[in-house]
Amino acid sequence: MPIHSSLWNLIANWSYVPIERQRSTNTNRRQQRYLPALPESDGEENNTTEKIKKGKRTVMMLDAEREEARNLQIEFEWVLREEVHGILKQLRTTLIECAHRFPVPLYENEGKKTEKFILSVAPDQLKAIVTLTGDSITRADISFKLSKAPNQVQRTSITQDSPWKLQQIQDAANHLQQAINHIDDVDDSYHFKTSDEVLHVVGNILEALTRGRTSLVIPKKKPIDELIKSRNMKSLAPNLSEDLAVSFYLQGHKLIIAVYQLTNIQGTMKFDSCQAETSVQWLNEVLLMFTAGLKLCQQLKDKISVFSVYKDFTVGSRSPSALSY
Repeated sequence: MPIHSSLWNLIANWSYVPIERQRSTNTNRRQQRYLPALPESDGEENNTTEKIKKGKRTVMMLDAEREEARNLQIEFEWVLREEVHGILKQLRTTLIECAHRFPVPLYENEGKKTEKFILSVAPDQLKAIVTLTGDSITRADISFKLSKAPNQVQRTSITQDSPWKLQQIQDAANHLQQAINHIDDVDDSYHFKTSDEVLHVVGNILEALTRGRTSLVIPKKKPIDELIKSRNMKSLAPNLSEDLAVSFYLQGHKLIIAVYQLTNIQGTMKFDSCQAETSVQWLNEVLLMFTAGLKLCQQLKDKISVFSVYKDFTVGSRSPSALSY
């Protein structure tokens, strides 16, 4: 069968390549490498890194807390060893100075200081010339006018034979004495071990000073009928009628006299009053020193209260390295 001309053309144009050449050509071609597929990330690696970072932060925080606790312990022991005794000594000096201002025998103070005062309310409604000796009014000339008889002047007096006792002065002196005694009960060489020990001592001093100051600043109020029947009313000569009462008392740095008059209006008992006052220098000084003492106590209490939060803080609770500080 004759071969078609196009087929002959195809065979004629076919270039022959030996098998060896084909192999050499194939060996020169670089083989294609296939990298293994990366595993899909599920966040485990990120979580591990974050955990490591958090762990480091926790360790750093714990180290910082331990260092802070160590520094607090060092300061705590210094406060117990040095500052508490220093403040108590300063406080005692202040309170002794306060005691020396009192007009009664107290801590080498002979007392019995005598002063004269004039208390008056114009126009001659009430006037009192008063001699104060120690904690008593040893002499007084008192004159006053009543509202129901404005033109009539009532007169009475106090003599040395029957002085008028100002109990507030003695009460304040007694509380001051107690505060000083609480300080004296602590030996200079005593080593406080805990914050509770200090707070107990300071609390006792604070209470005594507060009572002492309150005795002078806030007088006890008495009903009018109790005033009329009081022992001090018997110091007046001549005695007043049963519808009248006189009262001497301290309020802050002032000495005050008050006169009360009972009236019966349609079966209802009421009273009118008038008062006069004067400033007493030693009372002002005493109150300033009471306040200074209270401030010192409160400052020490506040400082110790910071350490009392740490219940395990006691002297010697630090590590050996800290104790060598």
